[in-house]
Amino acid sequence: MTKNLRTLAAALLLGGTLLGSCTSSQTGTEEADLIVYNAIVYTVNDNFDKAEAFAVKDGKIVAVGTAEEIHGKYKAEEELDAEGKTIYPGFIDAHAHFYRYGLSLQSADLVDTESFKEVVQKVTEQREKYPDTEWITGRGWDQNDWAVKEFPTKDTLDQLFPDTPVILTRIDGHAALANQKALDLAGVTPQTKMVGGLVEVENGKMTGILVDNAIDRVSAKIPAPTEEESRQALKNAEANTFAVGLTTVDDAGLDKATVDLINDMHQKGELQMRVYAMLNPTQENKDHYFKSGPYKTDRLTVRSFKVYSDGALGSRGANLLKPYADKHGHYGFLLASAQEFRDIAADLHQYGFQMNTHAIGDSANRLLLDIYGEVLGGKNDRRWRIEHAQIINPEDMQKFGKFSIVPSVQPTHATSDMYWAGDRLGKERLKHAYPYKELLEQNGYLPLGTDFPVESINPFYTFHSAVARQDAKNWPEGGFQPENALSREEALRGMTIWAAKSNFEENEKGSIETGKFADFILVDRDLMTVEPNQMREAQVLRTYLNGKLVYKK
Repeated sequence: MTKNLRTLAAALLLGGTLLGSCTSSQTGTEEADLIVYNAIVYTVNDNFDKAEAFAVKDGKIVAVGTAEEIHGKYKAEEELDAEGKTIYPGFIDAHAHFYRYGLSLQSADLVDTESFKEVVQKVTEQREKYPDTEWITGRGWDQNDWAVKEFPTKDTLDQLFPDTPVILTRIDGHAALANQKALDLAGVTPQTKMVGGLVEVENGKMTGILVDNAIDRVSAKIPAPTEEESRQALKNAEANTFAVGLTTVDDAGLDKATVDLINDMHQKGELQMRVYAMLNPTQENKDHYFKSGPYKTDRLTVRSFKVYSDGALGSRGANLLKPYADKHGHYGFLLASAQEFRDIAADLHQYGFQMNTHAIGDSANRLLLDIYGEVLGGKNDRRWRIEHAQIINPEDMQKFGKFSIVPSVQPTHATSDMYWAGDRLGKERLKHAYPYKELLEQNGYLPLGTDFPVESINPFYTFHSAVARQDAKNWPEGGFQPENALSREEALRGMTIWAAKSNFEENEKGSIETGKFADFILVDRDLMTVEPNQMREAQVLRTYLNGKLVYKK
């Protein structure tokens, strides 16, 4: 078959696959609400077909094909000429902290600070801006970005704010710096001990550094946001995420009150963003949802619980099989006992909920994979997830496929951690960290997310990190452990249809196909063809949800 004949056959197959009943004799009399044409449409269907036009009616896609086919069958008052630009399904962030991100916009932004001195400066500016707040909060510092790569101490905060409690959370949320006033309010002393947490003490005195469960002792004393503050936080988060092309967010760790607020705002039209909610495993949440069962609307899915098994690698809380290479005798720690994880797994299985467990260290991953295996028993369609799955011992990799366990990963973690992860793990163990390609091969799909606000909310950073395994400066040349890079098609699937599948939502979103929600974005460049160094520069020009414009650049 010649090249031209193959091209013609492919075009005929595309038209037949995507529009089926359309023929050239149709006169464009059927009503639609919106027609999009003159576009490079990546449908992300099973064949990864491209199209150039589609029609929308009542919030859903009713046909996909060529411009001639669509205009030949449909008419609509609203049309979008994409001017040859690219359209993708709306991006789905498979692991984020949407509500927490919205709240964090009201705190000191410490991301990308280059020294503790700069942290203090930003905190001081925040205090001057909001002088009447009971607590001073901030988030985003990372000592690995500083010239002195050591945890800070509370001395300066004690001097500047002796009567005002201060807590500044590290970028990963698994370590924080608190001043003495905050520690006093929480009753934390050098003798305070707890399971799954650490109060750092040097020479008999607290440094102010809190790790994992120790943070909760202090943060529990911060006054809860008012309902109005919570509503505004969700609106602020929505505005920013629509602007980067997100149309669904998986919010990892919510309480019933926040889920109820999101649902109420959806019903009143105050919030449009689709939310897949992972519940915190509190007694209140379990009591309510075990009795009522999963909950589903077009914009809200509640069918999973978010469990934490260990901490983060950066704060040395990730639970490892062998000691940290840069801290003798230290293995990190679990945040609960193995039996507690078994108990919650049994409960979630009994009541029909997904178990989505944060596991970073190879020891934590082994334990949770084994517990999942005990409960699931073999191949299944429960879609239980391991969130992050950062360090996997080679002996454990096959357990993902054996028990149909879904690894949910965040590619920018690899390119944020690559500068220092080897210090924590050593050269040999580093080879088995951030193994995205291997994880993809286990079940044939891999949902991708950002973990914002731990990382940027921008999905284009996810795409670039997954494909190029490089940072914003396109370093290192050739990529970090490039054998675990994803292809462009795999990355796009991970941000759309595979993320939807991990949420049991692949039949309603994640691709541009007949019958699915008309969630899509118009982008200024084609991620499938641009040079890797242009991927992060991509801009969303328009975001549509249910066929309605919700963001325009």
